[in-house]
Amino acid sequence: MKQSDSQVKVSGGRRKVPVDKILDTLHNLYPDAHCELNYTTPFELLIATILSAQCTDKRVNEITEPLFAKYNQPEHFLHLSQEEMEELIKGLGLYKNKSKNILETCRILYEKYNGEVPQTHSELEALPGVGRKTANVVLSNAFGVPAIAVDTHVFRVANRLGLANSDNVDETERQLMKRIPREKWSDAHHWLIWHGRRLCSARNPQCGSCPLREDCKFARSAAKEQKKTVKKTKAPQKG
Repeated sequence: MKQSDSQVKVSGGRRKVPVDKILDTLHNLYPDAHCELNYTTPFELLIATILSAQCTDKRVNEITEPLFAKYNQPEHFLHLSQEEMEELIKGLGLYKNKSKNILETCRILYEKYNGEVPQTHSELEALPGVGRKTANVVLSNAFGVPAIAVDTHVFRVANRLGLANSDNVDETERQLMKRIPREKWSDAHHWLIWHGRRLCSARNPQCGSCPLREDCKFARSAAKEQKKTVKKTKAPQKG
């Protein structure tokens, strides 16, 4: 596919976003990008992803390592009370609500799906604590279904680069699915996350050292503002 085939106009139509070029650069930057939650089965990934809401993957992995050593199938959780479940994951934010959701999800998996994790969006999103993002993570990583899970990093980076132009998570996902080839959805999800964690952070993006700065809507805008500031500073004082 030629680069022009995947170009999209940014707001105002003044400049096109070179989608293929951006994706190629991200691929070269993060050729080994992958899910950084530790898991060995679809069930473990489901639980880890539920736990990851408003938490770092590193912290979730610290909690799930001892958790999965003892509890790694839905039936293992069925005898736990909510208080016992809370004790196992209390190092995470929102642990009370997560405990309730996990116990109920395990019960449903055991009773309705014979302990297996379902493989459709509708079935996954019907589980307590599972939204579209979590469903996409599980489908993509555990079952190889092309998907773009839009977490805070994907949302931020995609909109900064101009791959999407929305203040809504669902609309950002729809735009990314339209603009990125389906066979690259899952990889692009990981590339955007890794870029957000390593260079394009929320508060202190490293635009100056970013290989994407020439093609990034956010970086170009920041550079223009910086030039304006410098120009004002150097302007001769009257009188």
